[in-house]
Amino acid sequence: MRQLLLVLFTATAFAQQPNGAFFNVRNFNQVSISPDGRRVAWSEREHGIWTSDADGKNRRQLTTGNDEGLAWSPGGSLAYVNKKQLFVGGRQLTNVNGNVAEPAWSPDGKSIAFLFIENAKRAAGPLVAMSRPVGVIEEKIDEQRVAVIDVATKKLRIVTPADMYVYHFDWAPDSKHMAAEAAPGSGDNNYWIAQLHVVDVDAATMKPIYKPELQIANPRWSPDGSHIAFIEGLMSDEGATGGDLFVVPANGGPPRNLTPNLEASVTSFEWLSADTLLLGENISGEAALVRLKLDGTSEIVRRGYSVVSAIGGLVGASVARDGRTAAVIHSGVRHPPEIWTGPIAEWKQLTSLNNVPISWGEPKSIHWRSDEFDVQGWLIPPANVDPSRKYPMIVYIHGGPASASLGTFPREQNAALLAAGYFLFLPNPRGSYGQGEAFTRANVKDFGHGDLRDIVAGVETVLKDNPIDRSRIGMWGWSYGGFMTMWTVTQTNRFRAAVAGAGIANWQSYYGENDIDAWMIPYFGASVYDDPGVYARSAPITFIKNAKTPTLVLVGERDGECPAPQSFEFWHALKTFGVDTQLVVYPDEGHAIRKLEHRKDIAKRIVDWFDAKMK
Repeated sequence: MRQLLLVLFTATAFAQQPNGAFFNVRNFNQVSISPDGRRVAWSEREHGIWTSDADGKNRRQLTTGNDEGLAWSPGGSLAYVNKKQLFVGGRQLTNVNGNVAEPAWSPDGKSIAFLFIENAKRAAGPLVAMSRPVGVIEEKIDEQRVAVIDVATKKLRIVTPADMYVYHFDWAPDSKHMAAEAAPGSGDNNYWIAQLHVVDVDAATMKPIYKPELQIANPRWSPDGSHIAFIEGLMSDEGATGGDLFVVPANGGPPRNLTPNLEASVTSFEWLSADTLLLGENISGEAALVRLKLDGTSEIVRRGYSVVSAIGGLVGASVARDGRTAAVIHSGVRHPPEIWTGPIAEWKQLTSLNNVPISWGEPKSIHWRSDEFDVQGWLIPPANVDPSRKYPMIVYIHGGPASASLGTFPREQNAALLAAGYFLFLPNPRGSYGQGEAFTRANVKDFGHGDLRDIVAGVETVLKDNPIDRSRIGMWGWSYGGFMTMWTVTQTNRFRAAVAGAGIANWQSYYGENDIDAWMIPYFGASVYDDPGVYARSAPITFIKNAKTPTLVLVGERDGECPAPQSFEFWHALKTFGVDTQLVVYPDEGHAIRKLEHRKDIAKRIVDWFDAKMK
């Protein structure tokens, strides 16, 4: 089977089968609790924005689309984004042409600031489908700036410069300044060189106060106005945040790392008071909430099920003014996401939208030693395991590499594999979050080498105590996981079959094809033009003659992060050397596959591929 398929449409009954119920899971984009803790708002993917009392009464739907962007005023009024316009209490404030995102009320309650891309041709960010490269090719820069609207008069002003792309911002307590994470040039590409700035709202100017060693995220001004806190670390994707927590004086000065030598990754945080913060952390693959004092003392207040917060799948919570009442998106391997509210670590379930059948067993957190590292991963069994039998297993490698597999409800493709009777192993090798910054940085200039050793050692650990057939183990992943799958089949033949989604076959050609090449410099140490050897050393195509494993290759047609030519290159090489392969390209899709029919098709193809090669 050596063929290329361009999927035009898919009409299957896959989602209507019992093991396809996971496609009906309603996912949440964001949750926010009112300052007094009495009201909760949330946005559901494809089901709009909702509000209710904190006890679940008076539930109301405000919008019906894939809207997100929620912010409560100090007095309890809700601002939200609906069809790319800003509303407050049903009253439309803006009439603009472009992308509106991340509204935030000024502390005095008079204004709302938001991120704004005027005349945007597509949604912001590199995950969406890129514009088609036709005609004269020029780099089109859509600058994301901060706009401020006066709620009473609807007067709108842009308060950041035209040549700066702002990723995230936060108001100062005086309602006259902001902290902003920003960089000049392309927003998709320059997140990795963003600096911390202070914005003068009246003057519409900004000045840098901190140039980070690596990447920064989530600037937050302290309630007393004295400090700005942020997360800094090695991050491979905007929105997939992890690192240490830093504070810097609000008027500039040297930063201070509040979590040095932390054997975990800070993924989100909120100020509870002038000297206390609530941190969302990934601790060895588990979500945790931690109270941290500015003097460095800390206390874990919750560890267990994944707590997924409002923005980008971060670990955290939306906290009310009292510092103890919160709303969270709560998820576990056997517990679909729902909104929970109440005192921190004493939440009660608010929504019950996802009563779907669970067709897999209880997860186990697995720990093992690889080289000098302690490594962790998750093992999820299928339902009703018979210990006298031997089962096939799929190893799923997460994207990033600076990310992690947590104990969350499985993504659709993994749920399909579990429902089909496979064990699922989700390792977090070096380069992942959860073990501290040294662990996250351990794959610098070493993509594929040490992390594959970690994965193989994890597989051997799992085989010791579980009824798994070592001759029927497959591997799959998307993005960096797609690269790792391509890499693995050129390094070893121990996996029976593989599926590489949105992978990277050739780091040298990739450097000139993708839309976000700035992320590579911190990992490879130099551009491909200055040090091509370090890129070739980790390229699957360098070792392609070793590949023997049947490999399904999947990619979005307009993927800007891992462009389709990388998948074509790998598929072409495999079929040249007689390896069983197939390439499927999904039309008009970017790096994140959005259309339901395509997501269903991917899940079905993955299960069918492994069934054909391993069962």
